Amino acid sequence: MRVEVDPNICEGHGQCNAVAPEVYDLDDGGYCLIRHPEVPPDLESQAEAGALACPVQAITVTR
Repeated sequence: MRVEVDPNICEGHGQCNAVAPEVYDLDDGGYCLIRHPEVPPDLESQAEAGALACPVQAITVTR
């Protein structure tokens, strides 16, 4: 599984990090920062939950 964030859409709500801090980091401004786009199998459900928590749908999850 791979996760990506569109920085042009992200508004810095931080909901992804609140739901799945193991997958989604925040930069100094509070915007989503994905340090490891390839998600290990044991974190896939968290990655999906974090993406769904994004109120502006800035995160894409692909398999």
